[in-house]
Amino acid sequence: MKLLENKTSIVTGAARGIGAAIALKLAEQGSNIAFTYVSDSSAEKANALEEQLIALGVKAKAYKSNAGDFAQCETFVNDVLKEFGTVDVCVNNAGISKDNLLLRMTPEQWDDVMNINLKSVFNMTKQVIRPMMKAKAGSIINMSSIIGIRGNAGQSSYAASKAGIIGFTKSVAHELGSRNIRCNAIAPGFIETDMTHYLQEGDAVNEFLKKIPLGRFGKAEEIANTTLFLASDMSSYITGQVISACGGLNI
Repeated sequence: MKLLENKTSIVTGAARGIGAAIALKLAEQGSNIAFTYVSDSSAEKANALEEQLIALGVKAKAYKSNAGDFAQCETFVNDVLKEFGTVDVCVNNAGISKDNLLLRMTPEQWDDVMNINLKSVFNMTKQVIRPMMKAKAGSIINMSSIIGIRGNAGQSSYAASKAGIIGFTKSVAHELGSRNIRCNAIAPGFIETDMTHYLQEGDAVNEFLKKIPLGRFGKAEEIANTTLFLASDMSSYITGQVISACGGLNI
């Protein structure tokens, strides 16, 4: 039997990168998948992913929804419950970066990062806990970042949003543990995605690699494997934790 047989998982921001890898990994282990994308430019990739997921033998559907908007999250989760009947796993993966030195950062840049990275986690968690409480089971997985633990110059907004996710995760774990709902976070390091593509070119890459004991960037599938562990009963006694999947960058 597969690890997530007959389960339903939500993955936000899954049209590409880490989110797409997570959706595929969970589907491979039997989970039905409801996932979001936010822009019209991502629609083609979202539709292609939906077809890939269905080809794995599970039920899957892409939804255009902004995780940073509370009303859209409410509508999205209600639609998922009507379509799939339940929510067993919620992976809060949607995220952006608008890097800038604090001296140059605008209030709009700050607010955009906070809304998509941090407020989205509140929005989605608020919606999924009711069906999870009714079922007396569930796993919430929040995508933080190694930058949220150690900080980085030029990324104060990103670091603050990802650090906030860690505090939120631990608090929710305290609140919902008695209902058999687990809440954990993953803190990826430098992963090969579109978001980090600029770091993988030129002389800068060697400087980054010197800081990583494993000597390489991570792969989206490796974050997906960690997510699968936290989504499944393999981690049934783990809650309120932050797993740093960073190649040793946080040692």
